[in-house]
Amino acid sequence: MAKKFLLTVTGLILVICFLGGTKYTQIASMIAASKTARQPSDAVATYVAKHDQWRPVVNAVGTVTAVQGVTVSAQMAGNVAEIAFESGAIVKEGDLLLRLDTSVEEAQLRAAEAGVALAKLNIDRARDLLGKTSISQSEFDAADAQFKQASAQADNIRAVIAKKTVRAPFAGRLGIRLVNLGQTLKEGENIVSLQSLDPVYVSFFLPQQNLASVAVGQEVAVMSDASPGKTLSGTVTAIAAEVDTATRNVKVQATLANTDGLLRPGMFVNVNIFEAKPRDVVIVPATAVVFASYGNSIFLVEKGSDGAMVAKQHFVELGETRGDFVEVIKGVEAGAEVVISGAFKLRNGSSINVDNSKTPVASQNPNPTDS
Repeated sequence: MAKKFLLTVTGLILVICFLGGTKYTQIASMIAASKTARQPSDAVATYVAKHDQWRPVVNAVGTVTAVQGVTVSAQMAGNVAEIAFESGAIVKEGDLLLRLDTSVEEAQLRAAEAGVALAKLNIDRARDLLGKTSISQSEFDAADAQFKQASAQADNIRAVIAKKTVRAPFAGRLGIRLVNLGQTLKEGENIVSLQSLDPVYVSFFLPQQNLASVAVGQEVAVMSDASPGKTLSGTVTAIAAEVDTATRNVKVQATLANTDGLLRPGMFVNVNIFEAKPRDVVIVPATAVVFASYGNSIFLVEKGSDGAMVAKQHFVELGETRGDFVEVIKGVEAGAEVVISGAFKLRNGSSINVDNSKTPVASQNPNPTDS
């Protein structure tokens, strides 16, 4: 019985040793294979960082205002007898816009002109008689005064008629008509808006720390969402003498041509104010940057010890962004090949496979087709 038990135990020990040896051999083989095996490469797109010259720019949001803009109103009360303009029409300086009823004033003017004619005859006659010493100087002076009074009365009536004839004070584009034929206007009542659209002003505010970088004559670029893809150029023409004590901002005014009428008073626009001298920068597409709370980084393409392409992580300091590009102040030199697509799945030292066949084109002034 004891001999049988001993044989059983011995057999179990042999089986266990055999199984353990087999597993040890398998595990050792797997470890050895893992040391020589190469991890699968990640497909990425790359871009070569390059030097560029960027002119320092200050961004602001501005408002378009007319160089000259008024709401034409009635200087005197009266009934509208004639409307000589159409809403939205372009007019020249002095063009007739509206005429009020002046029938009463015209009748008064005819009577006043008759009085002027009579006074003129009287003074001419008095002047002749004064030369012959037939009348005194006082009688001549009275006739002269009557003539001047009659002329002044006629001029007064003409001024009333002129005030009831409304003309464009300057050239520009009219707005929507606010009056109707036969309507009785009160003194000062609005008739139509008139705006001069070429050139126009763009007014905007800048923080006081940017005041030293802005000067009269500086170039500005203006963009509006009303005309996407188009940029209008202008110059700074005025800078306010004071800084707003509530916001610590200073008001700046630029003037620009608006020959196509793309800009209208009251529109908001984006303004870029360019400094005179450009600066050298190193730029890469913004998609190359891996943003993280512990620091932003970029993966550079380098050769590993076995000659394969690997991605090395470099922490960077970023600067200004323009369009699809970002300025790299520190961490990447010009000429370095950086990963711009697929960086989110990489780790430091990851094996990569570069494929630039479908790399999107980056631009400093992108214009998406569906924007």
